Amino acid sequence: MLDVRADFPLLSNQPDLSFLDSGASAQKPQSVIDAMQRLTTHSYANVHRGAYRLSQESTTAYEQARSTVATFLNASSPNQMIFTRGTTTGINMLAYGLSPRLGPGDEVLITDMEHHANIIPWQRVAKTTGATLRHAPITAGYLLDMEAMADMVTSKTKIISVTGMSNVLGTIVDLKAVVGLAEAVGALVIVDAAQLATHRSIDVQDLGVDALVFSAHKLLGPTGIGALWATTELLESMEPFETGGEMITTVTFDEATWAPVPAKFEAGTPPIVESVGFAAAIDYLQDLGMDAIAAHDNELTALAWDRLSTEVAGIDIYGPPPGPQRGGVLSFNLRGVHAHDVATILDESRVAVRSGHHCAKPLMGVLGVGATARASFHVYNRPSDLDPLIAGLNTAKEIFG
Repeated sequence: MLDVRADFPLLSNQPDLSFLDSGASAQKPQSVIDAMQRLTTHSYANVHRGAYRLSQESTTAYEQARSTVATFLNASSPNQMIFTRGTTTGINMLAYGLSPRLGPGDEVLITDMEHHANIIPWQRVAKTTGATLRHAPITAGYLLDMEAMADMVTSKTKIISVTGMSNVLGTIVDLKAVVGLAEAVGALVIVDAAQLATHRSIDVQDLGVDALVFSAHKLLGPTGIGALWATTELLESMEPFETGGEMITTVTFDEATWAPVPAKFEAGTPPIVESVGFAAAIDYLQDLGMDAIAAHDNELTALAWDRLSTEVAGIDIYGPPPGPQRGGVLSFNLRGVHAHDVATILDESRVAVRSGHHCAKPLMGVLGVGATARASFHVYNRPSDLDPLIAGLNTAKEIFG
């Protein structure tokens, strides 16, 4: 199991903290902080705009970051990688750009496990185009019901937009199986990889998906930046979601023409310093090795599942059992205790978990609960983080039992 807690200043400065909320936003290693500080203090200037040395250095760093992110996904070209404000922005860009392909009678298919970011943009598209938004169910074992999805995918299906890993259940979706269903009817496949990208390696060429989005801050990088990858054909066919400076070739008072991809989708001053932090986070993860990260994730998740199941009475854990179809997220409830009360008691034990609907209210309805508490793991978590978690849960049972 990995032992890298010392690489993370916040955790080193708070040795008694068990940080179990990486699914919301992960802590940053010193290498990410240093990379951003170096650019800010030595080479910072606006990019793509200046003939002077600082601007050229900053531009080089920005474009090198794009290449790093592209390589992380095994994209065939860095120009397929668009920097965004995060996963949510990326999905909104896709929904806007693909809406001209939809009309009455067409269908967009999502799943019961989706984050609001992969529901609401498609709701809006459905309302404005007359298309229908459908959602595939999950099984009793918390997996995507592929048989039901197969029945729902028809010639009417134009877009399938799915999570790669549920932020509530930890369920990892068989994306190749989804692509197989889509290819049979000529539908596009979009992946919300906000959780998946930080726990498992991703090869977009091998998967055969059409577009994929994720955020830097969940994989040890800064907030305010993410990436949208899509095939060159798809990007060239889409209209930009946002317009303004630097994403044009020509402008008159009457019309404008767009710059080539990727500049076409990056209006205004981009997140320059954050792009360098994004790349540094990817470098850190790849130095550890994504296979080693997945093994750490699996071992810690299995240990947490076993200990919570055997050492905490009256606990309900949601999601599939540990294994290849589950990532490092454990959502749970203590019977008779509200999730917010659980989180408050755990905080008194210096354990940070999230409580609430996790921006997945429709899934809460499917589960028949209003909220859950959620422990989510990353590379800096250790088996010892589970001790105060379990002790705090048992304290909560005593107080509210």
